[in-house]
Amino acid sequence: MTTLKGLILDFGGVLTTPLVPAALAFEKREGLPEGTLLNALYLDEEMIRRTADLERGAITQTQWNTDAAERLGVSAVNLMGRIFADLRPEPSVLSAAAAARRAGVKVAILSNSVGTRPWDLYAGYELERRFDAVVISEDHGLRKPQPQIFELVLGMLELPADQCVFVDDTEQHLAPAAQLGLITVHAKEPRRTVAELETVLGVSLTADN
Repeated sequence: MTTLKGLILDFGGVLTTPLVPAALAFEKREGLPEGTLLNALYLDEEMIRRTADLERGAITQTQWNTDAAERLGVSAVNLMGRIFADLRPEPSVLSAAAAARRAGVKVAILSNSVGTRPWDLYAGYELERRFDAVVISEDHGLRKPQPQIFELVLGMLELPADQCVFVDDTEQHLAPAAQLGLITVHAKEPRRTVAELETVLGVSLTADN
């Protein structure tokens, strides 16, 4: 049996298909040159601040849509939903999370929010039913990589950091988790992520093992 008792998962890009291909598909649909989204939203200091505000719940998704649309030169109507319209559930990691729970591991979601109205990233996933704890950043006024949000989810799981593993596709979120004592896994490809978790947790997480 594993000595680890908790598994904390990011949502977008871990329990869903990757974010970058969805963003590239959006650019193509909108007739934007490749890289427009990255340059306008994720390399622009003001939009970085606005996205952080969104993640903490300080602004709404609609407000973010308006600001982002102005920089992209596109319609603001449901912009976040249009950007990530191609995201789909990642079955292998969802199945691995369920297998971990069956093996007695507590499993939590720790996600930086993109707002839930008008588009809800989490719709249809039944997070409250499928997971032992769910921390969505906007509900708590915190965001990754703030240490307090990791401490919050650990408290909800009632587990110490050194008994948990944290999985995220954003590398910058891993270091503060590791500093608190969590084992970390950088999610790059679903099969590799599941294999790493099987090694760390010491349990089978796939149907064919």
